[in-house]
Amino acid sequence: MGSLHDEMRIFAGNSNPPLARDICHGLEIPMGEALVETFSDGEIRVEIKENVRGCDVFVIQSTCAPGNDNLMELLIMLDAFRRASAKRVTAVIPYYGYARQDRKVAPRVPISAKLVADLITTAGASRMLTMDLHSGQIQGFFNIPVDNLYASPVLLQYLEGRFAGERSVVVSPDAGGAQRARAFATKLNVAMAVIDKRRADANVVEEMNIIGEVEGKSAILIDDMVDTAGTIAMAAEALIRAGANKVIGCCTHAIFSGKALDRINDSPMEEMVVTDTIPVDDKMARCEKIKPLSVAPLIGEAIHRTHLERSISSLF
Repeated sequence: MGSLHDEMRIFAGNSNPPLARDICHGLEIPMGEALVETFSDGEIRVEIKENVRGCDVFVIQSTCAPGNDNLMELLIMLDAFRRASAKRVTAVIPYYGYARQDRKVAPRVPISAKLVADLITTAGASRMLTMDLHSGQIQGFFNIPVDNLYASPVLLQYLEGRFAGERSVVVSPDAGGAQRARAFATKLNVAMAVIDKRRADANVVEEMNIIGEVEGKSAILIDDMVDTAGTIAMAAEALIRAGANKVIGCCTHAIFSGKALDRINDSPMEEMVVTDTIPVDDKMARCEKIKPLSVAPLIGEAIHRTHLERSISSLF
């Protein structure tokens, strides 16, 4: 695919350079040269170091922590490519931040997911490519095409080998993730269960009730993201109390803020399977329970198909 470099360029911000490098390596094209740094007062400075006039440009940048800095980096890079006369600029955002505020759940609150969508479009993105959006309706917040990829092929390949020959059950830690859990259970040809959780406040769970049969089975807890890990740790404890033989956690976006890693280590989960949409830092790498999987081949194939105007839905 070396000839792709004549028409396509891939650039990356500072949020997830290992993933961007893996994507470029898989596509056999060099990473685009761009200077992304800060002035002494903290303002972000971007300079594109090569000609991109008439090129199909892909900017890889997860808006993970520090979310505001990474989001501003992305917006300024998009603006730079638009002004450099790139033919098309695709924002490749493996983890789309601010996605949890996607509707008004109380008076006088923002819909931040819509605001960020407007910012990305205004900055110059021609289309967006992301992975496992927190809610599907966010695609409708954009006035440009949005391709929402799924990490399920990568996760399922690992889980099929990990639980071969065992009596298993896929468990959603909340009712909102039931559709995702059902899809995994169908692909794995196993039963499904849902945990009904009652929240006292944001990131604080009061009680959990299990809907479904988990006794004597290996439980696979599936979620799109894990932030403080309070919910998934409590869910693992509830499953063990309900008679599950063992519990494995599984998510696409490993946010892991606050005491998340401590909660995972102290929980009865044998393993926490994650992807690299958010970079695996040193603390995560030192945690023996964390099993990282790469989505670089999947995103790379989606970028390749986008460039060639081929179907992406057939990947799933």
